[in-house]
Amino acid sequence: MTTINAEVDKKPNENAMSLIRRFRHRMQSSGVLIKSRKIRFHIRPLSKMGKKVQTLKHLKKKKEMEYLRKLGKIPS
Repeated sequence: MTTINAEVDKKPNENAMSLIRRFRHRMQSSGVLIKSRKIRFHIRPLSKMGKKVQTLKHLKKKKEMEYLRKLGKIPS
């Protein structure tokens, strides 16, 4: 993975807010934030077994909720 440095130098009569604004704009245009978010929030695809387990848990919970509704313990 290549690293991209977004560097901004302060101009002589520039205040801190405009410097930060220029830096933010440079960061967004370089694409560093998008790459880091892709890495941070990446979710691995489930295996077949994982999908089966997840589906069985979902069906079990659905059946249990339906049973509790019939008993009147959970409003429908």
